[in-house]
Amino acid sequence: MRHERTPVTTADDRRTSRRRSGDEGEAMALTFLENAGLTLVEKNFLCKGGEIDLVMLDRKTLVFVEVRRRNSMQFGGAIASVTQAKQRRMVHAAQMYLLQKNNQPACRFDLVTIDAGIINWLQNVIVA
Repeated sequence: MRHERTPVTTADDRRTSRRRSGDEGEAMALTFLENAGLTLVEKNFLCKGGEIDLVMLDRKTLVFVEVRRRNSMQFGGAIASVTQAKQRRMVHAAQMYLLQKNNQPACRFDLVTIDAGIINWLQNVIVA
């Protein structure tokens, strides 16, 4: 009797292509920001009502980073995908992060966009 082996699947195998693309974009952004001198504090901070892709330190400033990746500039590219609703969720998640850490350092919100492989870093994009 012949036994067929069932392929082993991992959590990575079950992710959607969109999620894999997002993870790749976050890795690209992280490398870019670390090369610019920032230090990673936390990745993918989740709370009810929001998420922060990267939390980093730029000297003494805590930086909440949103990463957006698009394969083309069609429909305005990555920057156009950051709606006011998304900005509100980012601010909410940052507030929850600060409350959990019981810390109130100087902070800012940055956006890293990746359009067709080109990285742009926009600093202090939200004034909360």
